[in-house]
Amino acid sequence: MKIICIGRNYTEHIEELNNEKPTEPVIFIKPDSAVLPKEQDFYIPEFSKDVHYEVEVLVKIKRVGKHIKEEFAGTYYDDIGLGIDFTARDLQSKLKEKGLPWEKAKGFDGAAVIGQWMPKTHFKDLNNLNFKLMKNGEVVQKGNTSLMLWKIDEIIAYVSTYFMLKKGDVIFTGTPAGVGKVSANDYLTGSLEGTELFNVKIK
Repeated sequence: MKIICIGRNYTEHIEELNNEKPTEPVIFIKPDSAVLPKEQDFYIPEFSKDVHYEVEVLVKIKRVGKHIKEEFAGTYYDDIGLGIDFTARDLQSKLKEKGLPWEKAKGFDGAAVIGQWMPKTHFKDLNNLNFKLMKNGEVVQKGNTSLMLWKIDEIIAYVSTYFMLKKGDVIFTGTPAGVGKVSANDYLTGSLEGTELFNVKIK
């Protein structure tokens, strides 16, 4: 299992971090050890003082595929979910300044929250899904997949050009604006089309 993440896929998020708008999807990978075990709290790592939440719609790949054409991408997944791409923003900024990879800031233990999965047939239009993240009962991020620069099937086709997709792989499709810092005792909940798919306590 590998976790493939798409960066800079929502214009407002690109602007809030003062990043350059990409001409093609930005890809990075988290190791499977980054997955936060179910029912476990998230512990802020000692090497960062500025860990940010980033809520994202997820896709779980159901079969092996390489060089997948966009029109066939839908046959490679049945399940849609929601998760968090935790980011050590202070560490990421230092790495970016030096032109170094982001893995230490994105792939540390517990940095990937994967919530419950829902069958894609539950939704009328995957390109019009509302989702949100709440912190301590207040909405801090909300988005809609219609605002993605690259839609789910486009992402699958693009990613499969570089990496063979295998059963169980998870794709994080990007985060909307509103990312922010987590602190000890924060409580995060994420919902997709009104259904809560995860909750996480910060320690």
